[in-house]
Amino acid sequence: MEVGGVRRFNRVVTQRVGALQEAYLARGRSLGLDRVLWEIGLDGCDVRSLRARLDLDSGYLSRLLRSLESSGLVRVERSGGDGRVRIARLTKAGVAEREVLDRRSDELAVSILEPLNERQQERLVAAMDEVSRLLTASMVRVGVVDPRRPDAQYCVQSYFAELGRRFDAGFDHTRSISADNAELTLPTGLLLMATLHTEPVGCGGLKLHGAEPAEIKRMWVSPEARGLGLGRRLLTELEREAIAHGAPAVRLETNRNLTEAIALYRAAGYREVPAFNTEPYAHHWFEKSLR
Repeated sequence: MEVGGVRRFNRVVTQRVGALQEAYLARGRSLGLDRVLWEIGLDGCDVRSLRARLDLDSGYLSRLLRSLESSGLVRVERSGGDGRVRIARLTKAGVAEREVLDRRSDELAVSILEPLNERQQERLVAAMDEVSRLLTASMVRVGVVDPRRPDAQYCVQSYFAELGRRFDAGFDHTRSISADNAELTLPTGLLLMATLHTEPVGCGGLKLHGAEPAEIKRMWVSPEARGLGLGRRLLTELEREAIAHGAPAVRLETNRNLTEAIALYRAAGYREVPAFNTEPYAHHWFEKSLR
């Protein structure tokens, strides 16, 4: 791992954007306070979503909000529809301060770009876009979950809905080979779920058959998380789980309309084989040895 390179990058970035300054953008507050102020937005934001979006400890976020409240920039109130939900909103002074932050952030961006020639600016912005995608990918968490959980069910239902849109004749999961909750619960199988900022963004199931090849099912990635390499990561994690549970190989079937999935499987070393089941929606069958 290039740990040293990552640390050098972190030092340069934190210095160049002013994160080391006690008063970020010369506004008398830390970068953390200003980021929370900006993220609340003009429409307000519930505190739970704010904490998830910024990956902050609830106690630390509460301290930041109290500081912004004491400065007269934010007010936190109970939701009218649900008293358990707290909503953070900008005051009139908070809205004005956010506008100042926007303007000064633009000025900071200009100060970074201005010393560079046009070609250097293009290279820097392209590199920043790539770094942003990769850093976002590194924040995705993948783990085994109970398939009965609401967020796991959301992933599976989203998978069904997408197949319904993309298959020529739609998709009815009751006609497809089963991969129900019991089959995706150990010891008969498992379900991996991917989350980003605590929100579900992907899943993949594995049906285990002892010393026989395992079956990969329910592979889905949210449109919002595509381009992060999450499909390949889920596939790799499913293969690791199959190895850990003694499977000699993994198998899967797919529909001809799922061209991205087919390309992924081939790039990951899967070879096309004769049909090994009677899945009515499948046109391609793949297998990969794990030995």
